[in-house]
Amino acid sequence: MATLLQHSPRHRSYADLTDVEVEEIGRTLDALRSEVLADRGARDAAYIRRVIAVQRCLEVAGRVVLLGSRSRTAWWLGTASLALSKVLDNMEVGHNVLHGQWDWMRDPRIHSSTWDWDHASAPEQWRRAHNDRHHVNTNVLGKDNDLGYGILRVDEAQVWQPRHLVQPLWNLVNAVIFEYGIAMYDLDLGESLRSGDGFSAEQKAEIRTTGRRAARNALRDYVLHPLLSAPTGSARTTLTANLVANLVRNVWSHSVIMCGHFPEGVATFEVAELDENETRGRWYLRQMLGSADISGPPLLHVLCGNLSLQIEHHLFPDLPSNRYGEIAGPVRDLFERHGLAYNTAPLWRQVASAWKKVVRLSAPPRPRRQSHDA
Repeated sequence: MATLLQHSPRHRSYADLTDVEVEEIGRTLDALRSEVLADRGARDAAYIRRVIAVQRCLEVAGRVVLLGSRSRTAWWLGTASLALSKVLDNMEVGHNVLHGQWDWMRDPRIHSSTWDWDHASAPEQWRRAHNDRHHVNTNVLGKDNDLGYGILRVDEAQVWQPRHLVQPLWNLVNAVIFEYGIAMYDLDLGESLRSGDGFSAEQKAEIRTTGRRAARNALRDYVLHPLLSAPTGSARTTLTANLVANLVRNVWSHSVIMCGHFPEGVATFEVAELDENETRGRWYLRQMLGSADISGPPLLHVLCGNLSLQIEHHLFPDLPSNRYGEIAGPVRDLFERHGLAYNTAPLWRQVASAWKKVVRLSAPPRPRRQSHDA
């Protein structure tokens, strides 16, 4: 069983590697990426089409079964089916299609420029915040707002503020409403409110778009679907099923993303230590040390959107997600060859580690003792 690898004297850090070693890492990973790009083809296209078909069948089946959800068995089956469809829609399908992982197929139905998903955040807003900001500035303090999403202190170098005392509660609330938390984050609402400058015209337009999307999804899940169930006396149970399905999707997504970014042992970087002309090798190295994986069976990886292989995803965000498991072995070998810690552990252990950090860093730093000359 894989164990969580923490930094120790035998594990090297970002600053320990020579430029020659870093560039060798870059060449190795570039070659691995080129190998996968050259090998993309029918089996990859069949994979994503199969996952989309399964997701849609699960949604339809769940909604149909819930029309008779006064039966306890129907409620459990319908809720599980609907929750699974929402997990797949957000994780393995939506997240990865919007990364452009399947654009090479040139299928207008499965393309980052046309895809829509069951989420409050509009695709174009999500791509800007996630693809253009986070993946470029992974774990760079002051540049990657994904480090705590602007509400959590998840690194010792982040300045503690009194509001961080309640961050375990905020994190729990964020898990429950994660879809809307991401939407607010993509809109830069927190930054605008803290600055006191108000919202720009562009932000106001995006807020209206997000509001319409959230209202549309809420109307479908909490009004129309229960009303369709009313003739069988299942309106209330259908409503609760939709609430539970959305809760499961939110908590699951939140947990998986926490595991990839916040466990103990994940590195962060100061702007001052980065070269303004960062090489490809240095960028790769930052992704390697600033991410963590979840170990487990293939089905777990699919349900995680293959973000359980977050190290590989950060290295190659535009490669088909079904290939991450194949390249994880060579990537781990590269870690070991250069004495780097490959941070991986089972889901429960990574979740516990991330929550431990959120709780630990909610407290104010202890003042350092100053030594006095005798």
